[in-house]
Amino acid sequence: MSQTANKKPEAPKKADFERSLARLEEVVQKLEGANLSLDDAMKLFEEGVQLSRECQKQLAEAEARVEILLKKADGKLAAEAFELEDEDKS
Repeated sequence: MSQTANKKPEAPKKADFERSLARLEEVVQKLEGANLSLDDAMKLFEEGVQLSRECQKQLAEAEARVEILLKKADGKLAAEAFELEDEDKS
């Protein structure tokens, strides 16, 4: 098998993330409106929580894959895992 056949395309995840984020924005706008019944508001809230969790999961997965390329003294590039800086450190 070729390596390209084994590789999963990244576009669907991005499209899913963008679609989920757009829907989450719609849900928030509807919830901010005052014209919803309690039952409708609860259903939208539940959907929003699920969408938020899905988006957060996809963002965490993307963050885990992020690499910073550092140029070594000999001109070669080396990959280094991305690490968040602690904001508490001064």
